[in-house]
Amino acid sequence: MGLISELKLAVPWGHIAAKAWGSHQATPVLCLHGWLDNANSFDRLIPLLPKDFRYVAVDFGGHGLSSHYSPGFPYYNQNFVSEVRRVAAALKWNRFSLLCHSFGGTVGGMFSCIFPEMVDKLVLLEASPLVVDTNETDNLLTYKRRAIEHVLQVEAAGKPAQVVSPEEMLQGFLKNNSHVGEECGKHLLQRGATQVATGVRLNRDRRIAWPEHCFDFISRELFMQYIKNLQAHVLLIKATEGYYAVRRVNDTDRELMVFVTSSLKSVLKERFQYLEVPGNHYVHMNQPQLVAGVISSFLQSKEGTPAPV
Repeated sequence: MGLISELKLAVPWGHIAAKAWGSHQATPVLCLHGWLDNANSFDRLIPLLPKDFRYVAVDFGGHGLSSHYSPGFPYYNQNFVSEVRRVAAALKWNRFSLLCHSFGGTVGGMFSCIFPEMVDKLVLLEASPLVVDTNETDNLLTYKRRAIEHVLQVEAAGKPAQVVSPEEMLQGFLKNNSHVGEECGKHLLQRGATQVATGVRLNRDRRIAWPEHCFDFISRELFMQYIKNLQAHVLLIKATEGYYAVRRVNDTDRELMVFVTSSLKSVLKERFQYLEVPGNHYVHMNQPQLVAGVISSFLQSKEGTPAPV
């Protein structure tokens, strides 16, 4: 399944860039990438998925080839959720499935709770549908303060993006993304950086720094309330050396993932599936064949019929 087209979807601050595979008439799937990644995140997975779907992978605002937000406006989780609604309107999609990696899962999960009638199936690759505030309650105000201060600092500095050699760019990227292999790192940078006369520079908006500045942290009580609104069938795929290894989390964080999965199972019942696969946080890029089969079965399954695992 070859790449059909590059898209530019108009928004008030410029455009949201996307890439599309498959027929316009096919069942739609919107693909949402992780923090500081871009639409190239799905290039290795989508060719292994069923051909009778229309896949559109977007670059979130300030990422990849998408426009940066207007001056003075920060990047918050709710803004990205709003982008999904804008993309659906631009594509004239009333109901579709979501294929989400990492941070994209928190955006897709929140969207699925706010607009439940629009989401048929939700695939969460190394992601929780919502961010629960356990272990973070003491830090929430600090995050909010840092988010504001960081934007003001970037604006005050007024510096253009740093230009470095392609090799320096790649090594810096790999240092900050230990689970991305060199080949996949180069692939993400193809869309995440731009060649200039003296080297390459990152495309992303420097106002975007740490995901904690952006997240909508919610309590366990709110988590339960929100997921009761879900109408979608949900598939959550966790890599054995994934999120936990990246974050070096403790037992409380592991217990939190148990809470997330058990709550989804309790509320959604047969509409929820959970699968562990070998690999790391970028398993969908590094070893896409390990997740392609179950995602394909899930997308093709009839509503109410669990996909075989």
